[in-house]
Amino acid sequence: MSSGPARPDQARPVRARFTAPPAPRPRWLRRGPLDLVFAADVLIAVIAFALTISSLGNHNASHGGPLDPVQIAGISFVLCAPLVLRNRFPLTAWLASAAAMLVVGRWLIPPHAIGTAAYIPAGVLVYGLCLYAVSVRCATWVVITAGVVTAVGAIVINDPTSPAAIILTILLLLGGTFVRSRRSGREQLEVAERRHEGERALLEERQRIARELHDVVAHHMSVIAIQAEAAPYKVTDPPKELVESFAEIRASALSGLSELRRVLGVLRSETQDTTPQPGLDELPGLLESARNGGVRVTSDTSGTPRPIPEGVDLSAYRIVQEALSNAMQHAPGAAVRVHLHYGEAALVIEVRNDSVAPGVQALWEQTGESGRSDGSGHGIIGMRERAAMLGGHLEARPAPNGEFLVTAALPIGSDPEGAP
Repeated sequence: MSSGPARPDQARPVRARFTAPPAPRPRWLRRGPLDLVFAADVLIAVIAFALTISSLGNHNASHGGPLDPVQIAGISFVLCAPLVLRNRFPLTAWLASAAAMLVVGRWLIPPHAIGTAAYIPAGVLVYGLCLYAVSVRCATWVVITAGVVTAVGAIVINDPTSPAAIILTILLLLGGTFVRSRRSGREQLEVAERRHEGERALLEERQRIARELHDVVAHHMSVIAIQAEAAPYKVTDPPKELVESFAEIRASALSGLSELRRVLGVLRSETQDTTPQPGLDELPGLLESARNGGVRVTSDTSGTPRPIPEGVDLSAYRIVQEALSNAMQHAPGAAVRVHLHYGEAALVIEVRNDSVAPGVQALWEQTGESGRSDGSGHGIIGMRERAAMLGGHLEARPAPNGEFLVTAALPIGSDPEGAP
């Protein structure tokens, strides 16, 4: 039973066994969507094509004109055209160049037939560049095979005693292998650095969350201890049992407070931050700051606004802050809408901007995660940590209509499972 033609996603792993994907170009080799390396290949191919037509025409005329102009143009084209494919399909370009060199040099224009050179210079140039691309991008066994084929082809076409072609082949293969090894080492280092940056950002975010929780919880436990100590004095001749109960409450609060400080105190920075923690009451100032940063922000609220726990209030503020920061960084000038919904069981935060950065969209399509990029996903990791810490959840992903949507649900009621 036939399975039909291979889909692109099926063919890609097959190609990956032969050819590695191209390395990202340095910034100075790109001008917007234009790849300067590809542009240089096209330019070299056009110049080589024109020079080959001119050179073959002159040699052809001096040897009695065995070739007509159409043959000269066709030979020049098949020798130079593979260079255009070198950047995207290096193995295909090399095979096409090798076939063209063999056919032209063995049958159409044998060595020294209409000139003194054993090879047509443009063909040698294109073949060398394609062979270099193979040595940089292709698997080791493919590179070895290409080297053997080159040596055998040089012997078949040219004088077997001439070492020039073999020496040139060795130099090209060694140069390409050296460049590939350096690229591989650099890419492995970048992957390790990104992994370490992600781990460090996650640890830093957890430390900051722990410090903020420490401040909030410690405040409430201190209030409990103080009220438990003062309560017996508010009643004339309180029963002994009542005094003992309040004493136990105070002792438990102080013990829990000491334990909390012992466990989380090491996460505090050396410089104590005495600034009050922000909350949704300060959201207008945050939105105004984002507007000053070039983001067109609108906001609205639904449901019945009411006091919410301090931890939820702080995390909600931080999630909106991080979402706006990501919008300013990855989609400058985008229109952003912030919506807060006070539900029965949860506070729902929705931050929607009307454009998705191409790098974020490509990363999402490849990995299904927008938070695994070179530093751009650390904020999303932190937002998810905040939501999960409170028993809620957060999603950040491109929307089907071309927007980018961050949605968080933070429980505020007695039944967190009822959160949307």
